[in-house]
Amino acid sequence: MSTHDTAHHRTITRDGHTAAYTVHGERHGVPVVVLHGGPGSGSNPAALRLFDLVRFRVVMVDQRGTGASTPRGSLRHNDTQHLIRDLEAIRVQLGIVRWGVVGGSWGAALALAYAGTHPASVSGVVLRGLFLTTQREVRRLFVTSRSRAPSAWRELMHATHCERASSLPSACIRTTQTRTHADAWRTYENAILMRPSSRTISARRKKALNRAGTTTAKYRIQAHYLMHGCWLGERRLMTLAKRAVASGVAIHAVHGSRDPVCPPDNLHRLMRAVPAVQGRFVDAGHLASDVRLAQALAAAIEALFPARESDDANCPDRRTDR
Repeated sequence: MSTHDTAHHRTITRDGHTAAYTVHGERHGVPVVVLHGGPGSGSNPAALRLFDLVRFRVVMVDQRGTGASTPRGSLRHNDTQHLIRDLEAIRVQLGIVRWGVVGGSWGAALALAYAGTHPASVSGVVLRGLFLTTQREVRRLFVTSRSRAPSAWRELMHATHCERASSLPSACIRTTQTRTHADAWRTYENAILMRPSSRTISARRKKALNRAGTTTAKYRIQAHYLMHGCWLGERRLMTLAKRAVASGVAIHAVHGSRDPVCPPDNLHRLMRAVPAVQGRFVDAGHLASDVRLAQALAAAIEALFPARESDDANCPDRRTDR
């Protein structure tokens, strides 16, 4: 049997959630966990393109209520601390002593939070498009960036019954998540984040998303997290990043200089607060699908997690997933 198989797993928590994850690549490779954004987006298989699966063991986790995790869209017992506990449970279940953590956008914030909470479990962190979980970033998305997609923005205003631009962030976060609202939010977000040539979602894709209920679930969770500041905030994130670095965890970060949601100053702030962070700015936007950003991210992963002939710390008994 090939050592590069994909394995599907679930971890059943004590509070009724099932955390789903997949494992890809070399069974005895360098272990890395990938944290998706959103919050609420679910893991994206395209992230595997960043890794050499001949030497990496990549764990893709669907955070609570997302992707294949159940119950879908549930807000009960769904917060940052529960996500961190789920990651630890998955690491232990796989028999991994220390793993690398790669996260983009909200996943970058979660990566810092996890590394600062459990630094002994982390061999290194790679960030992309850091989200600092602040209100200014939420305002940047819903108000400042509206000129990038005026038509989609007006539709979102209509869907939330909002009359003033300044009220849109709170209207989106506090409005009961209906299919109409979720669709409008998704359309606006895609228009802001994607290049003009990539903004159209096919009718077939829209139908599949709506049938599966993934769109409504995603934005229900996203609104829930934004309403509570993701239970983090910039000051708390900086403290956790400092704690991780003080414990010997290296942090590398890449950020698009044209990011329309998470401003490049986010990485500047992190590097000022934690000088040990190695940051790089790329002429790109926010999404990892941007070729330049993807190349820089893959390079950061290769630099931080170099190939080793043996990895006794991570695979003490060279065992397979059980």
